[in-house]
Amino acid sequence: MIAFRDAGKTYRSLFSKPVRAVDGVTLDAAAGEVLGIAGPNGAGKSTMIGLLLGYLAPTAGSVTIDGRAPRAFIEREGIGYLSELVNIPPLWKAREALVRYALLVGIGQGDLEARVDRVVALLGLEEHQSKRVKALSKGNLQRLGLAQALLRDERVLILDEPTHGLDPVWTQKFREIVDGLRRPDRVILIASHNLDELQRVADRVAIVDRGRVQRVVDLRAGAPSGGRVRYRLEVASGAEHVTRHFPAATMSGESFDVEAADLVALNHGIAAALADGAVFRAIAPAHSALEQQFREAVGADR
Repeated sequence: MIAFRDAGKTYRSLFSKPVRAVDGVTLDAAAGEVLGIAGPNGAGKSTMIGLLLGYLAPTAGSVTIDGRAPRAFIEREGIGYLSELVNIPPLWKAREALVRYALLVGIGQGDLEARVDRVVALLGLEEHQSKRVKALSKGNLQRLGLAQALLRDERVLILDEPTHGLDPVWTQKFREIVDGLRRPDRVILIASHNLDELQRVADRVAIVDRGRVQRVVDLRAGAPSGGRVRYRLEVASGAEHVTRHFPAATMSGESFDVEAADLVALNHGIAAALADGAVFRAIAPAHSALEQQFREAVGADR
């Protein structure tokens, strides 16, 4: 449904060198899918979203939604969009803002109040409806931004840093909301720095760096195979046995970070340390599967 085909965007200026923000991106997001976009600052995520919204025109390749140019699709069918920074006139009241946005996206008077009531309830904004936007906390403002993105029953949802400012309770509820929004004819694209959240809600995650898609991680396929993986070993006693059998182990607080080629090698080293007298409190991956892939794709120092 969403298709980037060798898409590129170069910013040009009379007084500086051209900047290639997006370079040769080919990426698809199918109907029924939740696609995550992750990458360090300056990786090109915002430019990709700008291209997808039709705010920017590609300087190479193409970007389409359901086979049409983004602006043509949006003008005819609409799109649900949450920007990275929610910017709503501060003197508007929360419900008033939702009513105005509902009118702007063409929701008729007959459905307007019901649609507003639905998103208010979904985002838990009942007690904040009469507050002015400037009086809302950061988290409540974010929830108001999410509410406006969900006013219409759009087939395409683009959410840029949707959990920014949300407390742990509403971060959990956001996952439930995304699950509830899934349907066979809808595509949801979520750009986020929060790898843990992307791992929980997305089907696939495209890792972007230096304007290119470095890899696409299919989270439905489970943990990736191959490659060295780091594990965290929390030791109750016998730390010297860990360093004997994992010479490259590094201290991380009261734990050791160790690297193993695979689970067989990890278990062999742990068994040897146990035989020598080491006692472990906990053993777990040092990074989530997505975080591990991210570090490999963009570099552990980014």
